Amino acid sequence: MQRTTPPFRADHVGSLLRPAALKAARAKRERGEITAAVLRAIEDREVEDAISKQEAVGLKLATDGEFRRSWWQFDFLKDFDGVELYRTGEGIIFHGVTTKAESVRTVGRVGFATHPHLDDFRFVKEHARVTPKMTIPSPGVLHFRQGRRSIGKEIYPDLEVFFDDVANAYRNAVRAFYDAGCRYLQFDDTTWAMMCDEREVAHSRERGDDPKQLPAAYAGMINRALAGRPADLAVTMHSCRGNFRSTWIAEGGYEPIAERLFNEVDIDGYFLEYDSARAGGFEPLRFFPKGRKQLVLGLVTSKTGALETKDAIKRRIEEATKYVVLDQLCLSPQCGFASTEEGNVLSEDEQWAKLRLVLEIADEVWG
Repeated sequence: MQRTTPPFRADHVGSLLRPAALKAARAKRERGEITAAVLRAIEDREVEDAISKQEAVGLKLATDGEFRRSWWQFDFLKDFDGVELYRTGEGIIFHGVTTKAESVRTVGRVGFATHPHLDDFRFVKEHARVTPKMTIPSPGVLHFRQGRRSIGKEIYPDLEVFFDDVANAYRNAVRAFYDAGCRYLQFDDTTWAMMCDEREVAHSRERGDDPKQLPAAYAGMINRALAGRPADLAVTMHSCRGNFRSTWIAEGGYEPIAERLFNEVDIDGYFLEYDSARAGGFEPLRFFPKGRKQLVLGLVTSKTGALETKDAIKRRIEEATKYVVLDQLCLSPQCGFASTEEGNVLSEDEQWAKLRLVLEIADEVWG
């Protein structure tokens, strides 16, 4: 049976490859060759085109592809009160590649008053005939990779106060997006999957944190952010191991965090990466609660253009039904196609072929 509410049987995480015209315009703006207004007009045109293509493929949702962002996370976090984007000594190191040398840090009490992404969402809502979906980084993302050293101790001598402020800021953000018309909101999260990798756990300790305490802290922030949310707002979470130019950071199955993530985090659906052996097996899904949540299986990779076979994906869905009933399952690519503006190493045609494949399989599996 198909679903009429999010997440949908055929869904996608959110980001799309940036078209050449958009990349060129952003480069011109960086060099001061065009105004912000000219760039915005080009972004508008490209976002409209992306929405139309998502609808033409047959998706029941549409995002703006994150076309107005350079980073999936920092472009949102930097516009909180008390947070700033800054140049760092080095970028985030993936397997064989390194990002731009930028990050965020906390320079004042964290809060939320308004945000430019609200207008970005309104634009999608105005132009989409399907459900407009908004993607934002999860609350824990402001803390995990930057760590305690990025939070001024003169501002937050007690880290619990920081967690409370972030949760309250997110609660205000969730309400603001709802008031703007959002009924499908997604938290993009790297923290939980990183805590499944012993190397990342060790890095967390090096940054001055206690990784054993973080799952409870992050679950608490999400739950406080969503407390009292309207019943008609669907909230999902995408759990990511890193996605930059077709490579990754973390490895390891969901076993260390599955029980808490599935049962103590008050969200409606989970996008889980299952496109490679790095994600481990389906066994941790035995903790998934029966009946009340949806699980979106990320079985189609967004990292390469080679198209999976329908039979292989269907067999994987059948394997997952050993732990979660078919009616609680959905299908998507494992991650976005361009978590940063650089994008993954595949063509736009290959990207749209992946999304068509997800649609076709969903129609065949769920009717």
